[in-house]
Amino acid sequence: MLIEEKYTGHNIMTTYRPQDASPPNSPRSHLSHSTDLSEKTQEASHIAPHHPPTADIQNQMHLNPSYFWRWIGLIIVAASSILIALALGSVRQFDWQFIAQLRLPRVLTAFSCGGLLALAGALLQALTRNPLAEPYLLGVSGGAASGALLAMLGMGYAAWGVTLGASVGAMLSLCLLFSLLSLQNKTRTVFEIDHTSRLILAGVMLATAYGALISLLLLIAPSQRIPGMLFWMMGDLSSATIPWVALSACILCLISTPYLGARVNLLLLGEDRAYTLGLSVKPLRYLIILIAALTTACAVAHAGTIGFIGMVVPHTLRLWWGNDQRFLLPACLFVGGSLLTLADLASRTLIAPAQLPVGIITAGIGVPSFLWLMHRPSALK
Repeated sequence: MLIEEKYTGHNIMTTYRPQDASPPNSPRSHLSHSTDLSEKTQEASHIAPHHPPTADIQNQMHLNPSYFWRWIGLIIVAASSILIALALGSVRQFDWQFIAQLRLPRVLTAFSCGGLLALAGALLQALTRNPLAEPYLLGVSGGAASGALLAMLGMGYAAWGVTLGASVGAMLSLCLLFSLLSLQNKTRTVFEIDHTSRLILAGVMLATAYGALISLLLLIAPSQRIPGMLFWMMGDLSSATIPWVALSACILCLISTPYLGARVNLLLLGEDRAYTLGLSVKPLRYLIILIAALTTACAVAHAGTIGFIGMVVPHTLRLWWGNDQRFLLPACLFVGGSLLTLADLASRTLIAPAQLPVGIITAGIGVPSFLWLMHRPSALK
């Protein structure tokens, strides 16, 4: 007797082929059915869980007690970087009013933007499984830069105007990105392209278009405003006076990282295996894109375009921390924020009273670090 069986989560469905000569109710069919069913049940127990999928997500990995001391170290590093940045600067006078009105907003903005960029880089590297992925892969930063430059042309260098223009440009770019992805999902072409390649191609196309728009804006801008526009595009925290938006986004991301990290861990096992464990792969993929785009837009709107934070920080932490996303993602927030805070401190003290664009400092740190990572075993895996 031939039996076809299919595992559907917790039950095994048995169907009889039409050419089966034995009737379903015959004793022989019951004997064969019970024997085959027990064998199939034992096989299915090795490939599928007997408990709900949510338990797999929550109990996927056991916590390592040594992580407690690593968390203590991260908190100490983050707090030390903030205190050092508040205490040091081009003005040596320790004035509480000066610190509260000028340094504190800048330091908090730098810490928040650095953490958001590092988190976006870690999420995109996990989504694309490409160690070279960075926050500017989606092209949202180009939209934010274009909006900020338009605001500079129309309203000058007012901090609220630049932030508002960058935010609007980033949101329009995000809507355009999702429209392109949705259009490509509905369109059937001769060459089938997977979702990761579609995402990268859409991001590259948007970045190229925004690059041309930025060049046009710099070409038609008045000569007296071009230095300020170029300075902002290389990373500028001098006009950071309202840190609460970026800081709130950073706190929300920190709260959501344990929930998000557990699901990203399952996604790294492979989409088919993650689906069998009860994970909704497609909504999670769009959620990662949305979070990465919004965090990048928030960072660019407050600090300009700053490179290497989102690429180098996840690499370094992955070598030291491991690839458990429940711990890697919040660690990126702490380390990325500390790195940008110290880089901003260097940018305003190296040639004081003048200031350097913070993007030059991060590039000076990121290029040697990335070259060192390339020579590490399995650094780009």
